[in-house]
Amino acid sequence: MENGIILYNIGKLVTCRELDRDSMDNIEILENAYMVIENRVIVDIGVGEIPSKYIKISTKLMDAEGKLVVPGLIDSHTHLIHGGSRENEFLDKIQGVSYLDILKKGGGILSTVKATRKATDEELLNKSKDTLHKMLAFGVTTVESKSGYGLDEETEKRQLKLNKILNNEQDIRIISTYMGAHTIPNEYKDNPRKYIELVKKVAKEVKNENLAEFFDVFCEKGVFSYEESKELLLEAKKLGYKLRIHADEIENMKGAELGAELGVYSADHLMAISDEGIKALKEKKIIANLLPATSFSLGKDYAPARKIIDSGVQVALSTDYNPGSCPSENLQFVMQLAALKLKMTPKEIIKAVTINAAKVLGIEKEVGSLEKWKRADFVIFNAKSLEYILYYFGINHTDKVFKNGKLVYMR
Repeated sequence: MENGIILYNIGKLVTCRELDRDSMDNIEILENAYMVIENRVIVDIGVGEIPSKYIKISTKLMDAEGKLVVPGLIDSHTHLIHGGSRENEFLDKIQGVSYLDILKKGGGILSTVKATRKATDEELLNKSKDTLHKMLAFGVTTVESKSGYGLDEETEKRQLKLNKILNNEQDIRIISTYMGAHTIPNEYKDNPRKYIELVKKVAKEVKNENLAEFFDVFCEKGVFSYEESKELLLEAKKLGYKLRIHADEIENMKGAELGAELGVYSADHLMAISDEGIKALKEKKIIANLLPATSFSLGKDYAPARKIIDSGVQVALSTDYNPGSCPSENLQFVMQLAALKLKMTPKEIIKAVTINAAKVLGIEKEVGSLEKWKRADFVIFNAKSLEYILYYFGINHTDKVFKNGKLVYMR
C-alpha cells in the first residue's frame, strides 16, 4: 500500500458520521477501532482485529495507545489576516465601554484597518503563519479566513491574495471569504452609499480573479442596516458567491431572518437572535454558527444555544479569531465554553466543530467526518473520552494532528 497507514488500538474513534441528520447529539463513536489510510484518504474503518489483507500490504502500523481520535477540527469563522493588536482598548472594554462606542471613537475594526493597510505583505504573512501554527497545535486542519481589515480595493484584495499564499506554505487548508462589508471606513463616513458601491465593485473583481468563495456582511446597528445588508448579499449572490452573515450579534436586526431568506451557508454570532429568527433558520435549514469566546471576551450574553438546538437548528462553533473581540486561536477553549456556558453536550460540541463546520464551508463531502473515501484529516487527543477534553479546560489536549494522512503536528 503506497503511503499507507493503519491506525489501530484507538480507544474511542469519534467518526462524526451522522446517524440522524436532524439531531445534534447522534453521531457515531466506535470503541477499540482501527482506521486504514491510503494515498491521503480513508479506505476502511472497523472495530477489533485489523483484517489481514491490510496488514500484509500496509507500509506503516501506528498504535493510538487507546487514545481518543476525532476528525480534524474546522474553524469556520476567523479574521485571520490583520496588522497590529488592540490591547490599548482592553481597559475601556473591561470598564464597560461598548463595542460600538469604541468603534465610534475610531477604535475597534477601524484601528485594525489602519494597522493592516500599513503592514507589509511579509509582516502579514509572518503574523498569520504564527497564528496558523497555533491553530494547528489545537487540532485545527481547516480554517475560513475573511478579509475586512482593508476596506479599500488594494488591501482587501491583498488580504485574499495572501490567503492563497498561506494555503500553499503551511499545512492548514484555508477557505477565503470577501468581507469588505465589515464596517464603513473613515474616508466614507459622510458618504456610506459610495462605500457600498465600492464593496460591490471590489466583489466583482474578487470573483473574477477567483480570490474568494464566500461573501459576508456585518448586519448590525451603526454598521450595515438590514436593507444595506440585503442589497449587498443579493449582489454577491448574483456574482456567484456563497453567502454568510454576521447576524444579531449586539442588537436584533432580523439578520437571522435575512440570512434564511437568502439561503446563507450560516448565520453567525446570534447572541441577540429572536424566536422568529430561530424559526426562520429551522425552516430553511440554515446552520447557526456560534462564537462563545467572543461573548466571553466582551463580557456579553452568550447565544441561546440550548433554545436554538432544541428548536431543531443545526449548530457550528468557531473561534471568531480577531484582534478585538477574540484574540485567541484556541478552538478547544471554544468547545469548553460551549459545554460550560452554552450547555451543549459533548457529542453536540464535537459535531459543531467537525461535520457541521464543514457544511458551513460547503466541504462536508471531503472532510468533517471520518468515513470511507474522505480525506484523512484527524486528531489524536491525549484523552480517553470527549468528556475529558471538555472537563479539563484551559490546556491543549492535542497529541498528534494528521492532514491528508500526513503527520503535521506532534506534541
